[in-house]
Amino acid sequence: MNAISRFFWFCSGAHISTLEKHPTEHNKYIGIGATIFFTGLFAALSGGYAMYFVFKGDATAVIFAVLFGLIWGLAIFNMDRYIVSSINKSASTTKQVWQATPRILLAIMIGIVISRPLELKIFDKEIKERLKVSYLNNQRSKIDTLNAAFDNKYKIEIGKLNETKAQRDSMDAGIKADRQKLNFEIFGNKTTETSGIMGYGPYAKRKEVELQQRQQQLDTLSAQIRKLESFVDGRKQFDGLMSEKLYTTKELDSLTSIAGFADRNWALGQLSFTSDGKRDLNTSLAITFIGLLFVFFECLPVFVKLMSSRGPYDKSIENIETAQVHESDKDRDFEVTVIDEVHDTRVSTAIEKRKNQIRNS
Repeated sequence: MNAISRFFWFCSGAHISTLEKHPTEHNKYIGIGATIFFTGLFAALSGGYAMYFVFKGDATAVIFAVLFGLIWGLAIFNMDRYIVSSINKSASTTKQVWQATPRILLAIMIGIVISRPLELKIFDKEIKERLKVSYLNNQRSKIDTLNAAFDNKYKIEIGKLNETKAQRDSMDAGIKADRQKLNFEIFGNKTTETSGIMGYGPYAKRKEVELQQRQQQLDTLSAQIRKLESFVDGRKQFDGLMSEKLYTTKELDSLTSIAGFADRNWALGQLSFTSDGKRDLNTSLAITFIGLLFVFFECLPVFVKLMSSRGPYDKSIENIETAQVHESDKDRDFEVTVIDEVHDTRVSTAIEKRKNQIRNS
């Protein structure tokens, strides 16, 4: 416990040899030091997680993540340690607040930076689902854009193809209707266009010849359509439209697993809105309060130092600093006095030397 206590005292930025003399102050500085330590730990995890996604897919991603996480955590730890230790408890409450204000603003900025990567991990599942929807919509939009550009580029050919298909469909429907009428004529079904006499008579033979001619025309149209479709498909293949397809579930899972920090950060922001663009209050509040929690945690060491009363440790530190300032002043006076005396001696020596030179001359 003694080693742990001394470690947290070190984290708090306290003067350990002075703090040891005041047992009533030990727990307070253990709490301040622990808060600073865990803030640095969260910063290391946050920075490492963010860097992992920057280099994700690279064999060295884990190494970079661990290295950057340690550097970032130590940087935040050192900054927090300085912020807390620099608050002068000997000053008035108003002065302490003024001293702490820029440090609190800095702590808020650090808390926001730390919280974002951790929020990405907390909402990892929801972020992946939102990314899947985004990737699918982007692919669909890309395909629609390519199709629109292709339709505009080959407007004449596609228009001719559609017109020929319409003619074919109309002719095919007409042939089916006339073939039914021919069957009615052969089997003696009486209608407004048939005689009602069963048998293969002159009218039926004439209709049969007409149907054969129209069938030949239909076959010719079908051949033209196949030719035009072959041309259009060839152009689509050449322009890359045939290779563009909507992502499968497996492909979406693969894309979300390698999504970078920017995409995931965008998706986290989009979680605050529903698919129809309305504000999702529940998710928005959850993200906001998680961020505020880390901001508060980052500011906590400063708040603890401000809220704590001035204790014997603070008085001892003030006395030590006063003594050191007094000693420094005395050292300065000593050096000044010595320099003055040495200067006077040098002046006197120089004067005597000049006098002797004049006498001898």
